[in-house]
Amino acid sequence: MTKSDIYESVFERNREWVRECTTKDPGFFEKLSTEQHPDFLFIGCSDSRVPANTIMGVDPGEVFVHRNVANLVVNTDFNGLSTLHYAVDHLKVDHIVVCGHYGCGGIKAALQPRDLGILNGWLREIRDVYRLHQEELDAIEDDQERENRLVQLNVREQCQNVIKTAVVQRNYLERGAPRVYGWAYDLSTGLLEDLEVPFEADLDKVRETYRLTR
Repeated sequence: MTKSDIYESVFERNREWVRECTTKDPGFFEKLSTEQHPDFLFIGCSDSRVPANTIMGVDPGEVFVHRNVANLVVNTDFNGLSTLHYAVDHLKVDHIVVCGHYGCGGIKAALQPRDLGILNGWLREIRDVYRLHQEELDAIEDDQERENRLVQLNVREQCQNVIKTAVVQRNYLERGAPRVYGWAYDLSTGLLEDLEVPFEADLDKVRETYRLTR
């Protein structure tokens, strides 16, 4: 199959998907086009192997999505913060998921002592996570286990970065939502793992220093 054929095949697969959806529910796209009421905001990695709707088993319209390299929540990233604000303040999502994945290229790159140009600033966020947990990580002898643990710790830190925002603090105090969860996705099994981030304990701890609302 040529590159041109691969490109054109996307439109055929799109038409087939539309046929499948309308066969199951003739009004599917009409309802979808009116408005969205997702319960979830999914903050995940841009990795092509981690599509949010697919791994969660949900239909279009059920999850609002923001993705970037290594699922980071950075306080200078206006793209990510705008997505977070819109999801929480306007869509009123009840659940925010930060989802990392084992085998993450961003995590692997951050573990290498290399100059990666424009990526340096972004990957420094991950290297900062390593610095915060260096004693634990350096004690892990197996490289793969250390990498997997950094994936988990990075998710935990990004969950705390979500909690640090005023929009999340204010909404939780006003309406008891959203709650923040940390997941890890295993590419080798297709399974999601709940990392059991202690949201309320983290909220209390974070607000000792990052209280932005009363």
